[in-house]
Amino acid sequence: MTPEQLSQAVLDTVHAAVADGALTLSAVPATVTVERPKNRDHGDYATNVALQLTKAAGMPPRALAELLADRLRKVEGIAGVDIAGPGFLNLKLAAGAAGEVAKTIVEQGAAYGRSQTFVGQNVNLEFVSANPTGPLHLGHTRWAAVGDALGRLLEAAGADVTREFYINDAGNQMNNFGLSLALRANGQDVPGGQGLYEGAYIKDLAEVILAEHPVLTQMPQEAQVEAFRTAGYKLQLRLQQESLEKFRTHFDVWFSERSLHDSGAVEGVADRLAEQGHVFEQDGAVWLRTTDFGDDKDRVIVRSNGERTYFSADCAYYLDKRDRGFSPCIYMLGADHHGYVGRLKALAACSGDDPEQDIEVLIGQFVKMVKDGEEVKLSKRTGNIVTLDDVIELIGVDAARYALARSSTDNELVLDVDLLTTNAPENPVWYVQYAHARTCAVKRNAAELGLDKGAAEDFDPKLLVHPREEELLAALAEFPRVIAQAAGQREVHKVAHFLEDLAKKYHGWQSEKKDCRILPIGDEKPTELNRARLWLLEATQTVLRNGLDLLGVSAPERM
Repeated sequence: MTPEQLSQAVLDTVHAAVADGALTLSAVPATVTVERPKNRDHGDYATNVALQLTKAAGMPPRALAELLADRLRKVEGIAGVDIAGPGFLNLKLAAGAAGEVAKTIVEQGAAYGRSQTFVGQNVNLEFVSANPTGPLHLGHTRWAAVGDALGRLLEAAGADVTREFYINDAGNQMNNFGLSLALRANGQDVPGGQGLYEGAYIKDLAEVILAEHPVLTQMPQEAQVEAFRTAGYKLQLRLQQESLEKFRTHFDVWFSERSLHDSGAVEGVADRLAEQGHVFEQDGAVWLRTTDFGDDKDRVIVRSNGERTYFSADCAYYLDKRDRGFSPCIYMLGADHHGYVGRLKALAACSGDDPEQDIEVLIGQFVKMVKDGEEVKLSKRTGNIVTLDDVIELIGVDAARYALARSSTDNELVLDVDLLTTNAPENPVWYVQYAHARTCAVKRNAAELGLDKGAAEDFDPKLLVHPREEELLAALAEFPRVIAQAAGQREVHKVAHFLEDLAKKYHGWQSEKKDCRILPIGDEKPTELNRARLWLLEATQTVLRNGLDLLGVSAPERM
């Protein structure tokens, strides 16, 4: 019995009590919460349903708890019900009910953990969104790992998800990019302090472009800059896309900022937003009164000289997302974009949307890398860029994705190259992957002995009663709820923490004590207990694999 099944059993009990007149409620809640108590002496699960319903039912919580407890004791799979405190119900599962989780997991396979929690949501998930003027760096890498994993989680919880990369291909930085490439192509240094791009990669890009288009340096200067701007943009964007694909980060949409300008969407922003009554003119400029909705200042849409601001493009982009039917629109931005939270929320409100439902802005804190105890320096516009490709080369895709996903994005993060390339329990990704590989090794050994888990109808879940097996089963049963909570709270790291705890429980189950041996040894004949434990082994393997897949990390069969 999974927590979801137990929750449904409690809910069914409430419905039955209402139906036969024992309980009077105008409305029965859609869901009931059951949780693992910290002290296992209090049972396998606990629910506060009596406290939740006491006011609506017009009954003291303890009396209501007694009414429900009498009925729950008769539910198949529930071995006992105790009442604690003011009316908490502590539930003890029957051995067979707990063990059935193993069969459920094996039979569902890759589908186990998935739910319909957010079915009907059409999510636009925008992340990375780097300028196409240079390689993706370490900061982008964090969002590449976390954003992709969040997309997987949301889909696993039932949402439709479109992963989107916003290409910042309009504005002065693109002209500076073209000028920087033209200077390098002509053998000139790029002067500092003028907003140009001085990194060593500029010279490399210029050489590639010249090899393909050797006549560019013979063009007039202005035409050269435009030609290098166009060629450099295409080349750098392709390199970013290749790096992301290598990092297992796929985007459904690559959205060009320039397309908003070309289509007239940016030009039409003021008229569209004026319909909601928050646009005004002052000092010859057109403004959006975002302070009506908590922003720290009003925002200019059109300057007094007629020039559209960058914020006007932000407005056009948000409106375009909503026109495409997305809600919520999730923006995943870097630590230097804190100021965007208020203005984007206010923008949604100014357009007539609900800023608490239709838009979310997540901010990721800085990340750095250390090797041999020394920080590997990062500088975006000089030659000392720690790129996504560097991260892959230094620690590998699996280790990088896992390490970046296992820490809350609210916290700054340090990637220790030495730790993340060590095959030892201290390395969290190795520890979880090793647990999966170990389950595969046991299954291979079982096959060599001619032992399999047998048919589902022959599986006896009541045999899985060792305390360590009960702990392992309880952890496996929590997986669907972990996915739904991690997706709903946008906290990918909860999946990694779950996997590490599960790996610990698995390693503990198969400890050196040998009292939970899966396979017979010597001349021992296979028993039903051996087969039951093979079901639990495969269930553990399935959840480890499914969890790693949600983080975009491989589940190796040998290590």
